[in-house]
Amino acid sequence: DFFSVSVFTVKRDKLVCFFHLTCFFFCVCRCYVDDKVSKVAWLNRSNIIFAGEDKWSLDPRVGLVTKGQLEYSLRIQKVDVYDEGSYTCSIQTKQQPKTSQVYLIVQVPATIYKVSEDIVVNEGSNVTLSCLASGRPDPLITWRLLNPSAEPLDGEEYLDIIGIMRNQAGRYECKASNDVATPDVKYVNVVVNYPPSIRKTQSSEPPVGRLGTLQCEAAAVPTPEFEWYRDDKRLSNTQGINIQILGGNTILMIANVTEEDYGNYTCVASNRLGAQSASVFLYRPGTGRDINGSACASLSLWLLLASFACLFFKC
Repeated sequence: DFFSVSVFTVKRDKLVCFFHLTCFFFCVCRCYVDDKVSKVAWLNRSNIIFAGEDKWSLDPRVGLVTKGQLEYSLRIQKVDVYDEGSYTCSIQTKQQPKTSQVYLIVQVPATIYKVSEDIVVNEGSNVTLSCLASGRPDPLITWRLLNPSAEPLDGEEYLDIIGIMRNQAGRYECKASNDVATPDVKYVNVVVNYPPSIRKTQSSEPPVGRLGTLQCEAAAVPTPEFEWYRDDKRLSNTQGINIQILGGNTILMIANVTEEDYGNYTCVASNRLGAQSASVFLYRPGTGRDINGSACASLSLWLLLASFACLFFKC
């Protein structure tokens, strides 16, 4: 007697793109018989689903697929993980009953259902990021910090960062995958606060009567505030003095430099975590030292600001 059963591994997803409609996967447990079979039935864990064409199951998702007298297959629509298990196609012939058992495996794509929210912490703090996912089989969870190297980090559901540093700030990627479908990916933005650090300054040596510019650049999170001092006196925008601040950069411009303007100036960068200061010098021509230490990338910015200032002061 001809008798065979086949079953397919089913992948369940939220939707499929065929016809651009939301729908669910189905599976067909195929059973083929010949005309010598007198009785047929489908069972699931000893529960009768169909006896012949009589439906015993109350599940509306279950139906028969018959093509002529040779096919007696079981169709399950909107497959769920609870449908996983053994199914038995049982037949009765004149000689003896026969059964064939198949096992339905339902796979579910990895889905991240909970991830840490974006956070702001101070440098040196301990940080734990969480990423929880479900799926069948159980998904593998990996972490990356999306910096230029983007190397994998040691961590699964929980990523522990002890004493976080400023170079560990950025966008963290959590990926959950189980090879059933495209991995699910979520992101967590981590901002690390740290006190100001003055990275470079630039002095100048303008002649009397010309424009003098002093520059100062600092790195900090939150963005630093700047103050300029001459001796113990705080400078402000007054006639002949103009202070420009752009992000982590500041420039002090002195119009029509006089002999009294030469000397030591102090740049102070501060935020709520601390402050740092540095000396910047306005030299007499021919006495300057180390006044060209700024990077080319920032120099263009200072030249642009100085040009605007020169037009403002009509120098």
